[in-house]
Amino acid sequence: MDKHKLGRSELQVTPVCFGGNVFGWTIDKATSFKILDTFIAAGGNFIDTADVYSRWIEGNKGGESETILGSWMKQRRNRDKVIIATKVGNDMGDRGKGLSRAHIMQAIDDSLYRLQTDYIDLYQSHIDDESTPLEETLETYADLIRQGKVRAIGASNYRADRLLKALQISEQNGYPRYESLQPHYNLYERADYEKDLEGLCIEQEIGVISYFSLASGFLSGKYRSEKDLSNSSRGGYVKKYLNPRGFQILEALDELAKTYNTTPTQISLAWLIQRPSITAPIVSATKLKQLEEIIKAVDLKLDSASIQLLDGASAYEGGAVRL
Repeated sequence: MDKHKLGRSELQVTPVCFGGNVFGWTIDKATSFKILDTFIAAGGNFIDTADVYSRWIEGNKGGESETILGSWMKQRRNRDKVIIATKVGNDMGDRGKGLSRAHIMQAIDDSLYRLQTDYIDLYQSHIDDESTPLEETLETYADLIRQGKVRAIGASNYRADRLLKALQISEQNGYPRYESLQPHYNLYERADYEKDLEGLCIEQEIGVISYFSLASGFLSGKYRSEKDLSNSSRGGYVKKYLNPRGFQILEALDELAKTYNTTPTQISLAWLIQRPSITAPIVSATKLKQLEEIIKAVDLKLDSASIQLLDGASAYEGGAVRL
């Protein structure tokens, strides 16, 4: 796979990022290792996780995903071959939350311990914390970069006004700036990102790594009715897509999958990858077959007519033309 610069940072990442939220949730350690080995063998180098993954499972405390990823890197001795992105700020129960200096300083050491490494390539603010001054958060990140614990920083789930303010504060004070944004974005969920964030990211040269890139599996085409929802742990997230607009998108995906002799999954990802503002969509897999399908999307090039068909099928009120 070709590599692209993430924002203005020195990080060179592949056009798809593997989402480690499944580690310790829907796949165990052994399967996680097989998935990661296959992703790396195919040329991938970008892996995203978070300290809070997968705290939502009964018996977990958070950090399970990082722990599995750290064990894999230690066993494979490949830390210098991968770009590791993790996050801080989400609710870790008795271990705190938010983007205060105190919490970040504790959380970074916890993540480094679980990942069995002495640095994190991309450290991201998982969710905005408006109770903590942006100056405090960014100055803390500056210290971590000076200490060599972090190479670059990113933001996740930020509104455009807050992201712009953070960028301005970084420039005014000489702090490191957010080099990436991780928004909820896919062929169905377009409005929030495209209306306010996309133009800002292009203007400021911010790398974008979209999450829920397949709308929790809906864009794979495997959910066609409410009966299908019971077949997956993510089925509950998909019900909201079973509406006329959702079915219209699936119809366009089916048409193009037939035209290109491929799958709706690959068409959906190719649409994202070809969007000028997107650096690398985040995609997860629980089976090797799924991962192989995802990897093939990197080489799928949609023509302008196909992109227009998908843009039209997924059009939303107040939508703009593709940049």
